Amino acid sequence: MNITISSRKTTVKDSFRDWAEKKLKKLDRFFEEDAQAAIVVTNERERETVEVTVQSRGMIFRAEKTSADRLDSLDAVVESLIKQIVKNKNKLEKKGKTKAATLEGFEEYAAEPHDDEYHVVKTKAFDLKPMSVDEAILQMNMLDHQFYMFQNDANDLVCIVYKRNDGDYGLLEPRT
Repeated sequence: MNITISSRKTTVKDSFRDWAEKKLKKLDRFFEEDAQAAIVVTNERERETVEVTVQSRGMIFRAEKTSADRLDSLDAVVESLIKQIVKNKNKLEKKGKTKAATLEGFEEYAAEPHDDEYHVVKTKAFDLKPMSVDEAILQMNMLDHQFYMFQNDANDLVCIVYKRNDGDYGLLEPRT
């Protein structure tokens, strides 16, 4: 697995890099050698946030944790990623998205009850109206939603605007 580590508002010491590589080696058995892991460490006041995103064969696994210590945050993130992977292992193998990996050493995660089916409890249909990104954000805020799907009048693509945890907004648009 190829690991890249970056930081925001802090510096990353070699000891953290070594610890991160050691912790992420636990995930090697689930992914091919060409898997990419990106670690972002952020410091805000007395809080250390560690975000790990793993990409392999079109699948993306992501976890983010915040605590007083970045090593604790990293441990919690790796734990969360293992739970995600083990929970979805059977579904991923059925779709051929990841290699068959042994769960040896991860029995405590496999023993947790998992629901093998997703349950859609509500379906909503609506007309897409061409509008600008600013109009879509305004509409989303008026509806008091966290995201809003619309047809972007600049490129005629179906896009989604969403409210980020930091209070800003994000835009999702498909690649053409």
